[in-house]
Amino acid sequence: MKQSLYRLCIELTNKKWSSFLLRRFVQSKASRKLIPSFAKTYGINTEEMEKSIELYPSLHEFFIRRLKPGARTIQAGEAAVVSPVDGVMAETGVITDQLEVTVKGKLYSILDMLGSDEKAAPYMGGSFAVFYLSPANYHRIHSPANGEVIGRWELGKHSYPVNELGLRYGKETLSKNYRSITELRHPGGRMAVVKVGAMFVNSVDYVVDRNEWIQGEEVAYFSFGSTVILLFEKGRFSFAGDTAPREVQVGEKLGSFMSK
Repeated sequence: MKQSLYRLCIELTNKKWSSFLLRRFVQSKASRKLIPSFAKTYGINTEEMEKSIELYPSLHEFFIRRLKPGARTIQAGEAAVVSPVDGVMAETGVITDQLEVTVKGKLYSILDMLGSDEKAAPYMGGSFAVFYLSPANYHRIHSPANGEVIGRWELGKHSYPVNELGLRYGKETLSKNYRSITELRHPGGRMAVVKVGAMFVNSVDYVVDRNEWIQGEEVAYFSFGSTVILLFEKGRFSFAGDTAPREVQVGEKLGSFMSK
């Protein structure tokens, strides 16, 4: 009953007109008045922001704020994989031979997530990590490793929320929401960086156009809170230290690629 009611409410509100109105408001000058209360409500660290809070012209511009140089340390290394975002590494685990992962007790299809057998097959038996960004987090995405971009594509049109309720009651949120996928080839093999859209605004904006990502550099940003999923091939990656759930920051080492 709860699941059906939740989904009905989302279906009624997550439409083009509601998304349009919300987007228009948060990008308007009128939304600027909400910035101080937004920052206070979510406990945002204004000391690490690139600009003073009064210099942001809209709530949207504040939401996609950059940080001061040096605010994040990139624990770089040719074999290292670092966190692409600030947020909670909510789940880690193994991709089954049926190309499924379990997140918050629910099964998600990697085949559905990536869109085809050809794209999904390399990750059979591999590992994954799911990162959730709350409204309080810095929302720019950084490259987890050095790599050549060998593919980028988009799937899905609508999005359920990707918070706790969304993952519990939503309709295959991680594999059916709007998602923008980048696949990288690195010395340890290949990996996929899946950027999952959130309710109302399905938007991932890229700031790097070239076919090479450099570890730690900013590559894209979310217009609203969302989720990033990393997928690794079987036997090619090993997590370091504590896995999930735990809070992480951009540039924090997650683990290392393994020798072939």
